[in-house]
Amino acid sequence: MAKVDILLATYNGEKYLKEQLDSILNQTYTGFRLLISDDMSTDSTRAILKEYANKDNRIKIYLQKKNLGVIENFEFLLGKVRSEFFMFSDQDDIWDFDKVKLSFDKIRETNSNLVYTNLEVVDKDLKVMYESYWELKGFENKIKKYNNFDSLYLNNYVTGSTIISRKELIEKILPLPKSTKYILHDYWVALMVSQYGNISYIKEPLIKYRQHKDNKIGSDKVSDKMETLDDIRKLFITVKREHFQAFVGKEDKFVNKETQLLNVKSLKYFIRLERIKYINFKSWKLFYKLYKYEKFNYMVQNFVILNLPIVARVLFKIKKKREEKKKEKSK
Repeated sequence: MAKVDILLATYNGEKYLKEQLDSILNQTYTGFRLLISDDMSTDSTRAILKEYANKDNRIKIYLQKKNLGVIENFEFLLGKVRSEFFMFSDQDDIWDFDKVKLSFDKIRETNSNLVYTNLEVVDKDLKVMYESYWELKGFENKIKKYNNFDSLYLNNYVTGSTIISRKELIEKILPLPKSTKYILHDYWVALMVSQYGNISYIKEPLIKYRQHKDNKIGSDKVSDKMETLDDIRKLFITVKREHFQAFVGKEDKFVNKETQLLNVKSLKYFIRLERIKYINFKSWKLFYKLYKYEKFNYMVQNFVILNLPIVARVLFKIKKKREEKKKEKSK
């Protein structure tokens, strides 16, 4: 029996799919099954999958008869895991040939619940854009210093396509939250399994993380394109309110009673912030408890925007005027 099940969710991925399949099937570690669920693709994705399945008996294809969406598609695949370990895969990346072996060795050697790796960010033609995704996103210090449930609680830093975890923990993970687009399967998996033991990482990038017009990296923040501070603040609050609404809705998945209580308090905090127009004097200690694992600049920025919007509006206008002056000088 295979030791690892690799879970690949596809949807209209014809452009890069063959390269990804080749990188997986040519791994130095061969004791795996590749479980693929196609979510009603309308391009040649299904034909490509059938072509590869006919050549390699490690591939098992599931062709969905209705569109599930990304989260439900991965949830479906998690229900099909039979091997001791499972991994996630995207349809447009390229895996280093040692990715499965190194991940498999690491999770056994450390007896971890989950192992994840860094990524190398490349463009559509595989030209390197950033050698380290962690460095790009500012994750390195947080990962090295903490790497635990508490530091994952507010913001995710574990990328799904880098994960290997244990089948025995799937019951702790499922069902996946579906009430918000702000909690994806990778974050939920990492957060849930980190409650039951240690998680480990491999600092080297083991994936070429391809960026193209249909797969935008998080460096282009939605808030950077917003014209008013109130719009930015509304987005920040909405993300966290839905975040904690999902947590409260999945109360039974959180082992610690203190965490369950924190979920409720945090939800009430962000609901209250929606009504604040100028200054909030309540629950500042709660804010610090939530944000203390983040970078200092990030924590201060969020504190001012969320709790001192009257100050944040002034600072935002000053920033905008400076940007306008720079544009005028550059003309």
